[in-house]
Amino acid sequence: MYFKNSLPVVIFAITPVAVILLMIASILYGAKNITVDVIWDSIFAFDPDSVDHQIIMTSRLPRVVGAMLIGAFLAISGALMQGMTRNYLASPAIMGVSDGSVFAVTLFMVFIPTADSNWYIFSSLIGSAVGAAIVFGLAWIIPHGLSPVRLAILGTIIGTFLSGTAEAIAAYFQVSQSISFWYNARLHQMDPELIKLSIPFAIVGLMLALGVSKSISILSLGEEIATGLGLRSWIIKALTMLAVVILTGISVALAGKVAFVGLIIPHIARFISRSSDYRWIVPVSGALGGVFLALCDILSRFINYPFETPVGVVTALIGVPFFLYLIKTRGGERHA
Repeated sequence: MYFKNSLPVVIFAITPVAVILLMIASILYGAKNITVDVIWDSIFAFDPDSVDHQIIMTSRLPRVVGAMLIGAFLAISGALMQGMTRNYLASPAIMGVSDGSVFAVTLFMVFIPTADSNWYIFSSLIGSAVGAAIVFGLAWIIPHGLSPVRLAILGTIIGTFLSGTAEAIAAYFQVSQSISFWYNARLHQMDPELIKLSIPFAIVGLMLALGVSKSISILSLGEEIATGLGLRSWIIKALTMLAVVILTGISVALAGKVAFVGLIIPHIARFISRSSDYRWIVPVSGALGGVFLALCDILSRFINYPFETPVGVVTALIGVPFFLYLIKTRGGERHA
């Protein structure tokens, strides 16, 4: 066996239970509370004329499913980025990947407003690739640009520029209100059809992530060691970034930018795994990320009840102190 303790196995064992409980809680509570027996009836005796049944099937169920998928995808993306770059501050939201997706989706909605939902995903994927290419391209050019703090600063600058430009374009063409949830990550506007369309892309992204996880473990030891062991690092990095682009692009297409999930969860998964083996870190990150974002979504409904708070506020309340803690305790070093 290649793991040092049984905690990852315990995580996988309790995750299904946590998922079921969170799904029930997410459906039960909101601006309009729903009882358990109504949930049961909506599943086995759906009544299209029932308002509660409509709320469950068209809003709350897609919402919690989407939140879990997005949380898992962003956490896995963050784990891959941290392992590939040996940068403990790496995550899709900080490295400009998410902002690139938001920028591309904004352009799509402004210039091709009548296109079908498939284009949301395609434009988001293209945008995430562009955002990542700009940040990492500049990092290679700038002296010591790949150091954790400098890469985080560079990603924040590029991300702010892309998101600010997107908002300016949206304001100029007077579509700010219709695309506002892409900037605030309002999960209550989750589109069930878009979730279905994203499944094939998600499968490809997850297969890539799991496929490169063993090589990421080697790459995280350092470029020289990886080369000495015969690893073609440029191929692994290309496949890893492809997985990150796909998973992040899907997440942004579904609900907009969600920050800090990809930063926080991989560190927790690494602590639980008690090793640098990404064959465990990647799936554990996915399990924890899905549960974490679903829980944050539920909490967001009670901060200013009966009004909803954007889930990004909840993740920021947790993520900002964690981000500052990492900088304070780790400085500018890379993790092994």
